[in-house]
Amino acid sequence: MCGIAGIFNQRPSETPDAQTLVNMAAIMHHRGPDGFGYKIVDNTGVGFSHARLTIIDLNEERARQPFVSADGNLMLAHNGEFYDFKRIRADLTAQGARFRTKSDSEIVMHLYQREGLEETLKHLRGEFAFGLYDQKEDSMYLVRDRFGVKPLYYTHTDEGVVFGSELKVLFAHPSVKRKFSSEGLFHQLIQVMVPGSTAFEGIHQVPPGHVVKVQRKEGKLELSEIKYWDVNFPQESEYPGDEVDEQPYIDGVRKHLLEAVQHRLTADVPVGCYLSGGIDSCAILGLSAAGTQTSVKAFTIGFDSSEYDETPIAQEMAEATGADHHIMRLNADDLYDHFVKTIWHTERTIYNTLGVAKYLMSQQVNQADYKVVLTGEGSDELFAGYPAFRKDMFLHGLDHLPEGERKAWQELLEKNNKLVKGAMLAREEYVSAAFNTKMGFTPSCVQPWLSVSSVALPLIAKDRRSAVEDYDPGKAIADTLDEDMLIGRHPLDRAQYVWIKTMLEGQILTWGGDRVDMANSMEARPAFLDHHLAEYAFTVPPHLRIKGNKEKYVLREAMKGLLPETLYKREKFAFMAPPAHTDPKKWKAVEKLAEQFLSKEAVEEAGLLDFEEVQRTFAKHESDEVSIDEKVQLDAVINHMLGVQIMHHHFVKTDVPAMAAQRARELDWHA
Repeated sequence: MCGIAGIFNQRPSETPDAQTLVNMAAIMHHRGPDGFGYKIVDNTGVGFSHARLTIIDLNEERARQPFVSADGNLMLAHNGEFYDFKRIRADLTAQGARFRTKSDSEIVMHLYQREGLEETLKHLRGEFAFGLYDQKEDSMYLVRDRFGVKPLYYTHTDEGVVFGSELKVLFAHPSVKRKFSSEGLFHQLIQVMVPGSTAFEGIHQVPPGHVVKVQRKEGKLELSEIKYWDVNFPQESEYPGDEVDEQPYIDGVRKHLLEAVQHRLTADVPVGCYLSGGIDSCAILGLSAAGTQTSVKAFTIGFDSSEYDETPIAQEMAEATGADHHIMRLNADDLYDHFVKTIWHTERTIYNTLGVAKYLMSQQVNQADYKVVLTGEGSDELFAGYPAFRKDMFLHGLDHLPEGERKAWQELLEKNNKLVKGAMLAREEYVSAAFNTKMGFTPSCVQPWLSVSSVALPLIAKDRRSAVEDYDPGKAIADTLDEDMLIGRHPLDRAQYVWIKTMLEGQILTWGGDRVDMANSMEARPAFLDHHLAEYAFTVPPHLRIKGNKEKYVLREAMKGLLPETLYKREKFAFMAPPAHTDPKKWKAVEKLAEQFLSKEAVEEAGLLDFEEVQRTFAKHESDEVSIDEKVQLDAVINHMLGVQIMHHHFVKTDVPAMAAQRARELDWHA
């Protein structure tokens, strides 16, 4: 895992500034502290740079990126991991390829030379983002993995295209504008983003499973977007009936997950595991322990609130597998003390301080001299683990049930989701006309955030508010979804598709994943998001994902022999940090941050929020007349208000190009 950056100028005669490329690498030193490199292709206007975290091929000199092909035609900068690369290397070598490194990254150039990009992508298995320049074509390809585990941003300036692993990498280039868009601001305040967008004007993400091609034609750069993979569930009519034999699916899930874990244990450095009290991370730890000869290091976050703390179950699993168990215990005021630093890394707002907890945990992983951990992310997406999926299954997938059974389902949903109501579940039903038109209903996963629109709109500064008064955030999101992937699908499949396209990529894999892990030079490998496993999971009938009231049924059965009985029987619990309203110390920490970032002076200087509405929001939060689920919602809104103000401080008010140059000087990284 590393950080990548690059420049593709409109005119070949405009050679990228070498020190700017170095500065772009330096500002993401946290992603790659083990070395850096840069290359400029003469007379093309193209240059790449790279900050390296050594995990495979520890020889820094030999494996330094960017790579250039032997014939000089191709240049590559890669972030991430390609699994099964040894088999691919051997096959290519048998065909005459000559490798100069032991790195997994180098396979891209050899595959591309022999088969072209479309076929190359079919071979690539893992988490990755890369830039590839083809001098003969005078084209650059920006490629992102299938689920968006690895980030990749780009923008088109007056001079050309600039890309990088993080927003701050783009902002280190002096020509890249650092300005909030009104729509981006709105989405930051309601949590859910439009896929492919950011908070900033003109700054885009390469969507998961896509390639952005940049080609120079007649002195101009043409950008096009190509989808190479998508979440493709079967047609509802293609699923077998309720009487289907379960065992082949149970065996298939076990087989594919074991293979995914084994691939992700490949590294030239020690590999650990994140461990919570859920079956996902426990399954990963169990399979990892079974597949290695040494004790696995397991890392767990513990909270000081018994309602949110999962350490007892994690300890039980660690003992069962003989893991070397490290528990980080967090107190209420630990989280907001590191909120500002976390936003520097997430580059977007966060509704819950779980992102801060993950940031602090990656810090401890780094201090324990680990660079790689396996994680359980992706399991809930594949096997329908979230409360929102059970709700949609009940509302739209089980309308054939007798009234008595439906009532029992409804009571169970209400009883078991109290802690997430107002955050992961809407306080009240919210209907988006655009979603209803696109897919037949408004998925429960987007309802809590879209329902905040009426709260968020008045918070936007008056001169910006007029630009979004008629803006429909639900329509903006729904418009990005591929209708071909929704038509004819089971309601549960449609709900999972929307979550994967929105919350997984925009939240779990960003501020809950890569951005807070790589903040401390730590690579997370989500085995469940192996696309071979995912493609198999898509074929599992909905009634085997949620059977009765039991979510992730087929996964539970596949992992039954590994899991402690209490965990096997336990219902899914959303992994969240305790919200601010649950602890007086934490609320005091919020107020302290508000004094700095939500003061009248700070709000008016940024020009993003309406100060009077900010005050009203705090007053409402402190009112005794507000219900608990409304407090949960207001906690999220206040986190978002703090977040946009902190983002303004980090990325607009601060001179980012100067900061990047200073960082390069401190590291003694120079052209």
